[in-house]
Amino acid sequence: MQYTRLGRTGLAVSRICLGCMTYGVPDRGTHPWTLDEAASRPLIRQALEMGINFFDTANAYSDGTSEEIVGRALRDFARRDEIVVATKVRYASRQAPNVGGLSRKAILHEIDASLRRLGMEHVDLYQIHRWDAHTPIEETMEALHDVVKAGKARYLGASSMFAWQFAKAQETARRHGWTPFVSMQPELSLIYREEEREMLPLCLDQGVGVIPWSPLARGRLARPWGEHTPRIASDAFGARLFVHTEDNDRHVAQALASVAQQRGVAHASVALAWLLGKPGITAPIVGASRQAHLEDALAALKIDLDATERAALEAPYLPHAVVGFE
Repeated sequence: MQYTRLGRTGLAVSRICLGCMTYGVPDRGTHPWTLDEAASRPLIRQALEMGINFFDTANAYSDGTSEEIVGRALRDFARRDEIVVATKVRYASRQAPNVGGLSRKAILHEIDASLRRLGMEHVDLYQIHRWDAHTPIEETMEALHDVVKAGKARYLGASSMFAWQFAKAQETARRHGWTPFVSMQPELSLIYREEEREMLPLCLDQGVGVIPWSPLARGRLARPWGEHTPRIASDAFGARLFVHTEDNDRHVAQALASVAQQRGVAHASVALAWLLGKPGITAPIVGASRQAHLEDALAALKIDLDATERAALEAPYLPHAVVGFE
């Protein structure tokens, strides 16, 4: 395993982050394809044995049961001081006033609920899952700062939003002497590269760590194009991300297949190697429902794509509509 620092912090993280949305009670929430605890634990243990020390979950994944499963597994298999645990806040677990969002009330309630489910005294990275247009950014940033000062989170991060929103949040924190974000979680893959326009240059300039989500486009870049899985068939959110882009994305996937075949490696390994070779990328967030998924991710660390291969992978891409900020 390779390790790097998260942005300009001293926090050492593995260059592969295990995305834990895959783990949760299947009939809870909106992810019927998730693995239950018995199926999840061997994969979390394998990730640790491979050297992965970075784990990303969220309060909303499978109604919080992802945090519960991940927390129990990490307590059993890992040393707390050696691992980096990240979770998120923003989405509501149910429809009710003051449930969800990024108000002070919501944040202070949700951090305690997440820590209770994880069975931990603190998280290492506490992230806002999306922007909240209904709450002043000053209220959000002060509440997050108070979470850090209370010792319940070590660092703060953000996820998909417009670059101007991220810059506004950072400036708000700077102006008031509050804790800024040290990381950004954008959607980024060979078939969705819109964040290359503004967000990635902003993060590179400001020393913010980048941990892309959906680096394999919800599995579309991990197998021959058009080959569907139960997850793809039932993933309503994923379907919204790639609507009306099939024709262009197929050409990108074909270029990926060609490079992978020439290399004699898995499609996923090449797609992740492309990301890992981009300036400013800290660690792609990779979901794993089988042992082979972790092995393909680990293999990506050994692949150094040359300029010709990178050009071949990037050439078919055409601009996409911006999605994933909702």
